[in-house]
Amino acid sequence: MKAIVQDAYGSSGVLKYQEIDKPVIKDNEVLVRVHAAAIHAGDWLLMTGRPQLFRIGIGLRKPRKQTPGFDFAGTVEATGNNAEEFQPGDEVFGDAAGGSCAEYVTVSEDKMALKPASLTLVQAAVVPVSGVTALRGLRDAGKVRRGQQVLINGASGGVGTFAVQIAKALGAEVTGVCSTRNVEMVRSIGADHVIDYTQEDFTQGGERYDVILDNVANHSLADCRRALTPKGILLSNNGTSGGRWIGPLGRMAAAAVLSLFVRKQKPPFYSPVRKRDLIDLTKLIEAGEITPVIDRTYPLAETAEAMGHVGEGHARGKVAITVEQNNN
Repeated sequence: MKAIVQDAYGSSGVLKYQEIDKPVIKDNEVLVRVHAAAIHAGDWLLMTGRPQLFRIGIGLRKPRKQTPGFDFAGTVEATGNNAEEFQPGDEVFGDAAGGSCAEYVTVSEDKMALKPASLTLVQAAVVPVSGVTALRGLRDAGKVRRGQQVLINGASGGVGTFAVQIAKALGAEVTGVCSTRNVEMVRSIGADHVIDYTQEDFTQGGERYDVILDNVANHSLADCRRALTPKGILLSNNGTSGGRWIGPLGRMAAAAVLSLFVRKQKPPFYSPVRKRDLIDLTKLIEAGEITPVIDRTYPLAETAEAMGHVGEGHARGKVAITVEQNNN
């Protein structure tokens, strides 16, 4: 099968379009023929191997998983002996835990769900990781409820575009923060108010928020907390800031420590993709509460170019990868 292969850490030039063996299905897995995948900032970090501390878990000299990509949507090709929830022909989406930039991928049943009927396979492919992150952050960690004032910093990004819509679905009044070129887009997906960060600093204004979801880390934790109501909370979700060695881990560690002493600071939240969260997202999608925002779509052979675009940090919504179906 055709796939993207990475044999070393580095810029997008390390990604090669090659022929590799089709993955072998395990008893509790499903073999999916991939129609579309998606990439995000986390994929870019794994490609570069930065921060260096990450390599302890992903491979010291080169990545253990040589095909990038987590998000996918496709058609069930076969099921393992103990896999009972899906049938060949089912259209599904989910988190492949690595390897989705390929014609086939094996997936655990608890990491996938039936594709939302109202979405195309390309639209469905961009939902899982970013959609679940936004859902778990706002609904579970933030406990957003009707009538609250919620600010999304980085409202035009992959997580941000889902977060704006999910916060609205939870009944909040939503303020999105983005650059000038994205103001109208963020407003179009439901933000009640939009702040252009090139013109205004939300941490210096007079507005106060019950929940702030920070996807950018362009302000100190203390500055962000000053924009909260007396009982407000700050959720930090940034995976690309920081230096070569510890990267975002420094800010995450600071948030974790501060959360023990500062009530307004919440610790970093863990948001692995789960089947039940994908089902909850599907309900919101089918109810018309969420529409995925796709910035660009690239064919599988141009994944390196797609990764380079993501690495620039200016993608509007998500970047999708389409996989041509060959008879192999």
